[in-house]
Amino acid sequence: MGTTQIPPGAVAGGGGGGGLKLAETPRFLVQLVKGRWFSVFASFLIMFGAGATYLFGVYSKQIKSSLGYDQKTLNLIGFFKDLGANVGVLSGLIAEVTPTWFVLLVGAAMNFAGYFMIFLAVAGKIPRPKVWQMCLYICIGANSQNFANTGALVTCVKNFPESRGVMLGLLKGFVGLSGAVLTQIYFAIYGDDSKSLILLIAWLPAALSVVFVYTIRTMENDRNRGPNELRVFYHFLYVSIVLALFIMVMTVVQKRVLFSRAAYAGSATVVCVLLFVPLLIAVREELRLWNLKKRVPDPPTEVVFENPKEERKVSSSPAEQNQIRNLESPKAESKSCFLTIFNPPERGEDYTILQALLSLDMLILFLATLCGLGSSLTAVDNLGQIGESLGYPTRTVSSFVSLVSIWNYFGRVFSGFVSESLLVKYKVPRPLMMTFVLLLSCIGHLLIAFPLPGSVYIASVIIGFSFGAQLPLLFAIISELFGLKYYSTLFNCGQLASPLGSYILNVKVAGFLYDREALKELAKKGLDRSSVKELICLGKQCYRMSFSILAVVTFFGAVVSLVLVFRTREFYRGDIYKKFRVQEEEEKKDVVVDSR
Repeated sequence: MGTTQIPPGAVAGGGGGGGLKLAETPRFLVQLVKGRWFSVFASFLIMFGAGATYLFGVYSKQIKSSLGYDQKTLNLIGFFKDLGANVGVLSGLIAEVTPTWFVLLVGAAMNFAGYFMIFLAVAGKIPRPKVWQMCLYICIGANSQNFANTGALVTCVKNFPESRGVMLGLLKGFVGLSGAVLTQIYFAIYGDDSKSLILLIAWLPAALSVVFVYTIRTMENDRNRGPNELRVFYHFLYVSIVLALFIMVMTVVQKRVLFSRAAYAGSATVVCVLLFVPLLIAVREELRLWNLKKRVPDPPTEVVFENPKEERKVSSSPAEQNQIRNLESPKAESKSCFLTIFNPPERGEDYTILQALLSLDMLILFLATLCGLGSSLTAVDNLGQIGESLGYPTRTVSSFVSLVSIWNYFGRVFSGFVSESLLVKYKVPRPLMMTFVLLLSCIGHLLIAFPLPGSVYIASVIIGFSFGAQLPLLFAIISELFGLKYYSTLFNCGQLASPLGSYILNVKVAGFLYDREALKELAKKGLDRSSVKELICLGKQCYRMSFSILAVVTFFGAVVSLVLVFRTREFYRGDIYKKFRVQEEEEKKDVVVDSR
C-alpha cells in the first residue's frame, strides 16, 4: 500500500496550460515523431499508397492490348493480383517475429519490384514475358499491400483497442480512396498515359513506406490516452470526407470538361494538401500532451493504492475468477497449441492461431467472405471491360473506377464508425451489418446484369460502397471474436477466402462466359479466334449471365453471415471492451513513483 501525488488531469488527459518555447522545439519534435498521433498520420499515408490493386480496372486494358491477351487470360492475371493482395499469411507470420519497420521495408521492396516489372513489360522495355511471369509479377506487387496492412493497420488497432472499429474504418477508408487519389496524381504528372500509371504505383507507395518506416510501432502501456480520443478520430474523419467529396466533384467535372495538364496539377495539389491536414491534428494533440506534462500540481491529488492481493479477495463474477485463474496459472500457458486446438477459450479471449482457424465461427466467416468479397472483386476487376462492352468511352470508364474508389472509402468509414456506434450504444452484432451490406451488393450486381441507361454509375457506387464496407467489418469481427494476441496472422488468414472466391467467380465464371459471348460474335461474322489479336465482346449480353450468378452467390453469403449473427448474439450483448478498460485502470494504478 502506498500514496503518491499526481497533478490534476494527469491521468484523465486534457489540454491547457503553457506554450511551446523556441528552445523546447527540438524536444517537442522528437515527442511528435515518436508519438501515437504522428504514427496514425503516417499510417494514413502508407494505407493511401496500399490501394494500387484497385486501379487494375484502369490499366488492365493496357496490359490486354500491349501483350495480346484474351479476357480469360486477363482475368487470370486479375486473379493473381487478388491472390497476392489477400494472401497475407506470410506478412502476418513475419510480423510475429520481426519489428514493424522490417515488415514495411519488405513490403516496399516487393511493391516496387512487382509493378516495375509489369511496367517494363507493357512499355516493351523487356522481351514479352510469359503469362506465368506476368502473374508472378502482379502477385508480388499486390502482396506488398498485406505488408502495409500488417505493419500499419495491425499496429494502430493494438494502439487503440477500444476504438478498433473507427480505426479500421479510417485506415481502410484511405486505402479505398487511394485509387481516386492516385488517379489525380497520375493525370497531373503523366497525363493520359496508362503505362505511366503502372510506373507511378511502382515507386510512390514504396517511397511512402520508406519515409515513414520508423514512426510506426506498437506503443504499449501508454498512459496519455485522454477521454477525447474518439473526438480526434472524428476530426480525422471530417478531413477525409472533405477529401473524398473534393475528388468526387473533380471526377464529375473532369468527365464533362476537358482538363489541361495545369488543371490536373492544381487538382492534385489540393488533394496533397488535404492528405497532410491530419498532420496538423497530430501536432495539436501532441502539443496538448506536451502542455499536460508541464502542468504544476495545484493542488496535488492524493491517490491511495490498495494491495493487489487484497483486491483479489473481493467477490467477482465466475467469468472474472476464471480469467484470474488463467492468468495466475503458468501451466495453462505451457500446453502445446496442438493439445488445445479443440478446447478454445471464450469468445473475445486470445485464441491460438490453430484454435481460431479451426473454429466454426471462422469457417462461417470464411464462407461469407468467399461469397461477398469474391463477387465484389470480380465486379471491380471487370469494370473496365464492362464499360467497354456497353459502349462507354475510355475517360468514362476511368470515372467508373474513381467512383468505385470513392464509394469504397465511404463504405469503409461508414461500416467502421456506424458499426462501432451501434455496437456500443445498442449492442447490435457487427455480423448483422455484414448481412445488410451483402444484400445491398446483390442490387449492384443485378444492375450490371440487366443494365439501363446510366445504371453502371449507380452500380459503381453500390459495389464500391458494399465492397469497402465488408473489409473493416471482417477485420473487426476477427479481432473481437479471437483476440489481439495473434491478430497479425489471423486477420491475414481471414481474408484468404477473397482470392479463392475471385478465382472461382472471376476466372471460371465471368472470364469464361465473357469469352464465350465474344466467340459467338466472331462466329456470326464468319471469323475464328486466330484471326483477331484481342477478343472483345460488345453488348448487354456480355456480362448478363455472369453477374446474375454473382448476385445469387452474394445472396447466399448474406444468409451464411446471418448464421454468425445468431451464434454471436449473446457475446455482443456483453461488454466486449471491458477487459481493455480494466487493463487501463491497472496501468493507471501502476503510475506510482517509488518515493513514499
